[in-house]
Amino acid sequence: MTFLCFLIIIIIITSAIKSDICDGARILGIFPLNSKSHFTLGEQIMKILAKTGHQIDVVSHYPQKKPVSNYRDLSLHGSMIDKTNNLDYNRLQFLSPISIVPEISNNTGSNICKLIQHPILQNIIKNPPKNPPYDLVIVEIFTAHCYFAFAHHLKVPMIGLISSVVQEWENEALGNPDSFAFIPGGFTGLNVGGKMNFYQRLLNTLMGNLIKRQFYHYTDHQKIFIDQYFGPNYPSIRNLSTQFALVFVNSHFSLHGIRPLTPSVIEIGGVHIQENGEKLSPDLQKWLDDSKYGCIYMSFGSMVNIETFPNETLNAFYTAFENIAPVRILLKIGNEKLLSKLPNNVKTHSWLPQIQILKHKNVKVFVTHGGLLGTLESIYYKVPMIGFPLFGDQFYNMKVCEDREIAISLDYHKFTANDFLEALNVVLKNNNYRNNIEEFSKLYYDRPMSSQESVIFWVNYVLRHGNILRSPAVDLAWYQVELLDVYGFLLLNAIFLIYISFLIIRTFYILIYHTKRFDKIKILSKK
Repeated sequence: MTFLCFLIIIIIITSAIKSDICDGARILGIFPLNSKSHFTLGEQIMKILAKTGHQIDVVSHYPQKKPVSNYRDLSLHGSMIDKTNNLDYNRLQFLSPISIVPEISNNTGSNICKLIQHPILQNIIKNPPKNPPYDLVIVEIFTAHCYFAFAHHLKVPMIGLISSVVQEWENEALGNPDSFAFIPGGFTGLNVGGKMNFYQRLLNTLMGNLIKRQFYHYTDHQKIFIDQYFGPNYPSIRNLSTQFALVFVNSHFSLHGIRPLTPSVIEIGGVHIQENGEKLSPDLQKWLDDSKYGCIYMSFGSMVNIETFPNETLNAFYTAFENIAPVRILLKIGNEKLLSKLPNNVKTHSWLPQIQILKHKNVKVFVTHGGLLGTLESIYYKVPMIGFPLFGDQFYNMKVCEDREIAISLDYHKFTANDFLEALNVVLKNNNYRNNIEEFSKLYYDRPMSSQESVIFWVNYVLRHGNILRSPAVDLAWYQVELLDVYGFLLLNAIFLIYISFLIIRTFYILIYHTKRFDKIKILSKK
């Protein structure tokens, strides 16, 4: 009898613990883009929510290597080629501000929409879970807008994630004004800080609107995938794009400037930077510990193969590295076998734990392509940067860092070994850059609550209250938002009033003129 009572108590306690762990919402995260850098933000947010007790299902190409409590992978791994280390120098030459739009709209938009035919996604569409059902969908906002149909299909609120600042083609659907007068478009190629002159504002407006229309054109075509996999009676892509209850953006006003954002747009820049207990490998730890004169960390991200750069460019890097000795260089590459003639002070790896490296006390400079995740990590760990922006928003990211004197930006097309060496010496030896980034790090992360706490609060807010933050501006046509119909009406009325006034004045003038002429004729006739 005693044993039976003890067993019942254990069962009750176990049930209570399980209830405490998983007594939350069931959330579906959809991250179908086969790019690790894009998945990083979503992955960390979903892990944060899992820790707070929500039951998380995550559709992605990158399943967890170790089980995470409350986190279930719905893996797409193997269904597409991984974009890691797949971008070479020649492809970079085609990624201009204008040509990049059709390129990424196809590769990261339409091609990704085809994945909806995958059995895992088809199972969600045809047999969504019922015990319990999904309460919320979280999806990345980039170019595969077809995935917004899942929230509509499941009849639940939808939260979006933007891994950069809000881009030109995303503002209208969220109810944000474009503000081309003072916000350079992230994809326009304009790298200006502060006040723009007339020519820059003109170019920003023309290019920004052109890029917007291009994205609308390419993403609107994704309706064919919705018709094929969901059915023909679903809203248009443009309509689905306005249905977000909330959007998390990987930005912060201290870095990217003041922007007019609706209350449904929450800035959480740096949310992916979390202490996970990961350690450096023994050889890396020793290399960094022994770098008593300092170490320069260089990485162009997870996609770019630096070894595909022209020999002239690589030799410029090597010459600068050799001349900066005894300072050491830790270089991330795609394939170690392809590099040769490296100076003795350079160590290469095909994969490096970036956060653990940047937090090491001997790392003095981060040479980067200007991706936003790495930029925020560098700011967090107070490591000044030298940037070689390659495409997309990287030019903008490096420009705003250069304006704050926490980075030096160089043109990867035409820099010389002396240019690079001079930049390295300036950042290494000029304490202003390290002092500036230390102060800026305090500013960037000085918030009423951390990014992680913001995610938890606002997700629970949407779960409690639903889609109440959606801007009414998204239900208006663009000309109505800009009040062009109102101004047009007022202008027509003003023209009409002016015309009526002109007719009245003309009539009085004619009457007065004819009256005077008649009187004059009468006087002359009497004579």
